[in-house]
Amino acid sequence: MNFISIAKKSAGIQISELRKINKIFNKSFSQAINVISGCKGKVIFTGQGKSGKQASSISSTMSSVGIPSFYIHPSETSHGDSGAIQRKDVLVIISFSGNTPELKNVIQHANRFGIKIIGCSSNKSSMLSKASDIKIILPKVKEADPIGMVPTTSTAITLLYFNCLAIALMKKMNFTKNKFRVLHSGGNIGKSLLDVASVMVTGKKIPIIDRNKTIGEAVKVISAKKLGVVLVTKKGKLSSIVTDGDCRRALGRFSKKDKIEKIATRNPLKVDEEITAQKAMQIMAQKKITSLVVASKSGKVKGICHIHNLLSHGIK
Repeated sequence: MNFISIAKKSAGIQISELRKINKIFNKSFSQAINVISGCKGKVIFTGQGKSGKQASSISSTMSSVGIPSFYIHPSETSHGDSGAIQRKDVLVIISFSGNTPELKNVIQHANRFGIKIIGCSSNKSSMLSKASDIKIILPKVKEADPIGMVPTTSTAITLLYFNCLAIALMKKMNFTKNKFRVLHSGGNIGKSLLDVASVMVTGKKIPIIDRNKTIGEAVKVISAKKLGVVLVTKKGKLSSIVTDGDCRRALGRFSKKDKIEKIATRNPLKVDEEITAQKAMQIMAQKKITSLVVASKSGKVKGICHIHNLLSHGIK
């Protein structure tokens, strides 16, 4: 058997069928956006079987973009879990047939307490559609398995619809990278979003010296701050930079009493505090340096990003 050919045929069916999604971005889609974005409580997802797995995944996506959400199993609602669904909440129910019997209790609970229901099914005449305040009717699609019965394309189009819903909500709620970083502080996503401002050395830990000071005084500052560099300022603004290597090499030609400006490197490389830590690491690797000056456009020093700061946060 040619399994690659089978896979390509299955993918082709799903890709072709998923194009039907564009026909259902309609009034119901916009209504769902407005109801979820205006929700004063939680957005609760539920569904039975494979639809339940999808509901759980979609709920996780919503939480990841700052929308308080969780999944509840419909069979558990008649055993006390219905208390988790309250008047200010929005209930999103997913069922491709719309007639799954396990959903009856959760629908009745929502209707009894006036909780808004967003119902997603492929049957506009189903129990779910009739009970829903907002009716999302998915198109009938061809499943991609050999017998045409295993939920494949139907699950893919459901996830696609709600992914698009989540993206539209991000836009409406002005969800930024900074907000995303707060919610994804761990793992590779957290590392990729970590900015220089979060890892740089600030305040009294920054090695700074006035341009009128001596080489000897600069050596003392470098030794005390232990970053291998000292920033040289003029009237409080960054003027130049000196490394410990610069000082060692200068001692054969200059006295410790000579002005630090004689050995300083003018117009040092500066970065903005909002660049990512990974970008800072790339710059250091390209320039073969171990520190970056973090400063405003006017030259006001805000901090120093040292390679050790980056490594300690797992940035490589």
